[in-house]
Amino acid sequence: MADQLKDPSAYHGKITDWPEEERPREKLAKLGPDQMSVAELLAIVIGGGTQNITAVDLAKTMIRESGGLTHLASVNIGDLKEFAGIGDAKAITLLATFELARRLESDRKSRNKISVRSPKDIAKKYIPLMQNLKHEEFRIIILNNSNYVERDFVVSKGHLTASLVHPREVFKKAIAESAAGIILLHNHPSGNPEPSPDDIKITKKLREAGDLMDIPVHDHIIIAGDDYTSFVNRGLI
Repeated sequence: MADQLKDPSAYHGKITDWPEEERPREKLAKLGPDQMSVAELLAIVIGGGTQNITAVDLAKTMIRESGGLTHLASVNIGDLKEFAGIGDAKAITLLATFELARRLESDRKSRNKISVRSPKDIAKKYIPLMQNLKHEEFRIIILNNSNYVERDFVVSKGHLTASLVHPREVFKKAIAESAAGIILLHNHPSGNPEPSPDDIKITKKLREAGDLMDIPVHDHIIIAGDDYTSFVNRGLI
């Protein structure tokens, strides 16, 4: 019985019927978030379970069937709604929570404006933001005269082809931001950091357009999981 009391999911009833010290919200308020299990924290975000399963058990099921919290954080709204008890509102809340976690991790690694001295500086900031995306996302990073990152823009989402990334859209934003230069950035959900023929074609086209507009393309970085490839490092630009 003592072992059961250590595991809130052992109750399998309404959380309001649990001993107060085992209810996730009350437990967090009393002990702090660092004393909570991942399932208990996720249960608080979910907000409630169903008639047949508590929010804690639902959280455990989602983590287990997704292959872990990292994988769960990378799924889309449709995948989340496949879990019984997760509708639009809860799925949207979860997506927002996971995105906040990614942005917090990115900010933690780079609290000040980034000075770009090497491709690693860009990878350090953007790997946490893009490593778990299930779709390809093409961004441009705006640099000022001192090679600091001013901001970035998403130009295209989906499978990248040369026809989907048009110089007009890229340099319209660069001109509007008075960019001194730009860095191209996209991800490979496959985890393979090797540039594709389309990646090389896109880079060549945008670099030529940048030369004409006096807004140089300094690099093209591909993020693939925890790894990345720099066109500069590979001698492709």
